[in-house]
Amino acid sequence: MKWHPDKNPNNKKEAEAQFKQISEAYEVLNDPQKRVIYDQYGEEGLKDMPPPGSSGNSSGFNPRNAEDIFAEFFGSSPFGFGSSGPGRSMRFQSDGGGGVFGGFGGGENIFRTYSEGNGAMPRKPPPIESKLPCSLKELYSGSTRKMKISRTVMDANGRQTVETEILTIEVKPGWKKGTKITFPDKGNEQPNQLPADLVFVIDEKAHDFYKRDGNDLIVNHRVTLAEAIGGTTVSLTTLDGRDLSIPVADIVSPGYELIVAGEGMPIVKEPGNRGDLRIKFEVKFPTKLTEEQRAGLKRALGG
Repeated sequence: MKWHPDKNPNNKKEAEAQFKQISEAYEVLNDPQKRVIYDQYGEEGLKDMPPPGSSGNSSGFNPRNAEDIFAEFFGSSPFGFGSSGPGRSMRFQSDGGGGVFGGFGGGENIFRTYSEGNGAMPRKPPPIESKLPCSLKELYSGSTRKMKISRTVMDANGRQTVETEILTIEVKPGWKKGTKITFPDKGNEQPNQLPADLVFVIDEKAHDFYKRDGNDLIVNHRVTLAEAIGGTTVSLTTLDGRDLSIPVADIVSPGYELIVAGEGMPIVKEPGNRGDLRIKFEVKFPTKLTEEQRAGLKRALGG
């Protein structure tokens, strides 16, 4: 009830207008007859309706004090003060004049918020994260992982006990490092708290031959000068066990990169599609040549 005029002394006019709208809304919700009229005719229908206890035509809305309406819904006023004066409720005042809730002993408000006393709402602690190391082959083809966990839970008597469980994780082809798998409420449970969520975070192990770059796979391949000039064939075994023979017809210069489309990692958001395989070449130059070899190269290269 932030728009109550007493809570907005510096902006009372706007607060009164907002408070009036809130009061009207509560009143319609709490009056079955008015709800029917509103559903059929809208706000204009309510304006033509006489206020309760009167006859004749006048303004339909009779916005009672919002504290009264709030109390009819929830059994208490949301404010720390009582209603009094013309048109205001006296429902929480005692005959002895003890002020708000005076009939319940010394003016003490018996309606407390959840943050007071033992009625506090249990909070949910931050999730517990644990790394899940996966090989590049697992992330290429997918796999099923069984994870045995031990966690602290509260038993029926409110005592802490240790519970063991096996969780199944279906690693999907194409998942990347940092992908999170959440198991709600599978973390530790503490007194007066909700169980934490357990989150596994994919971690990618390094591969001996392939390196991942997004959805692409990168491999470094070394060729001799003769192969770089005269052509060669690159033989590879893919992560799913297939043998590839890739002919190289271009002259390979240092830093040359050959793209093999569709032989990279699976793309999670595009089922059936894969990234590319990128072969980066390194040319091994001879450390020495005979005079005959030098002459042969010059003749071949036109030097």
